[in-house]
Amino acid sequence: MKKFSELSEQEVLALAITNEEEDSRIYRGFAEGLRAQFPSSAKVFDEMAEEEVTHRSMLYDLYRARFGEYLPLIRRQDVKGFMQAKKPLWLMRPLGLDEVRKFAEEMEFEAERFYRKAAESARDASVRELLITLAEAEAGHESLAHKLSETILTPGAREKEDETARRMFLLQYVQPGLVGLMDGSVSTLAPLFAAAFATHSTWETFLVGMAASVGAGISMGFAEALSDDGSLTGRGTPWLRGTVSGVMTTIGGLGHTLPYLIPDFWIATFVAIFVVVIELAVISWIRYRYMDTPFLQAAFQIVVGGALVFIAGILIGHG
Repeated sequence: MKKFSELSEQEVLALAITNEEEDSRIYRGFAEGLRAQFPSSAKVFDEMAEEEVTHRSMLYDLYRARFGEYLPLIRRQDVKGFMQAKKPLWLMRPLGLDEVRKFAEEMEFEAERFYRKAAESARDASVRELLITLAEAEAGHESLAHKLSETILTPGAREKEDETARRMFLLQYVQPGLVGLMDGSVSTLAPLFAAAFATHSTWETFLVGMAASVGAGISMGFAEALSDDGSLTGRGTPWLRGTVSGVMTTIGGLGHTLPYLIPDFWIATFVAIFVVVIELAVISWIRYRYMDTPFLQAAFQIVVGGALVFIAGILIGHG
């Protein structure tokens, strides 16, 4: 690897050409990844990709005039201490709109910095002038997204895309997480309190709660992951939904299990019951906030279900 300061003028131009070509393909990848769900933003990235192609043509014309047809292969990862290889976000599906926009802003900032640094070391006046011009263009990209948004990403289009992003967030994170939290909080009540009132041992109750929580988390994770591949429903990748659902299920069970680390049985039980009330209130709020369920209706449904399971556990424990 070479330091940037060790690059010749020919190598700097070759690196700039490679960078522009790579950035253009990244923007194309963003456009393709966003096109189905966010067509207006996809068009913005199509325009940005075209501008990068224009920059590459300007650079290559100057390069041929100065150095001929041979173009050495030099890439970001070949240069030490300057531009680092990017995480391949453009290959991931589904693409998050906010994450892509932030990534693009960072790309343009890096590109501007590269051109200004390259212009400082350029000896030829025409090379230096072009590099400065491109630096200014990349600085303008800091809000090429804003500039293009004025004509492409109109308020109506942005509102529609924001609603799509909200719906995808609900499908991929909130819904599987809520299902897991409800299952973990409610389904583990019966075995936990049955063990508590059958043994009056906090440690044994804790072990039962841990086993029930972890087992339920693994079961729910696999069940959610295997329910569908997300290709038609837009619910995201199976491993993502399975992970969210499994983790939230485990958390839901652990909340009222951890109090049984308290040695005193009755104190631990009262703390556990208090935690259950908090859990049910949180679940009711999430349903109210994200699932458009009236809060009192959500609370009534959750509390009735939780109370029935709780009573069943106590009765079984006393039996």
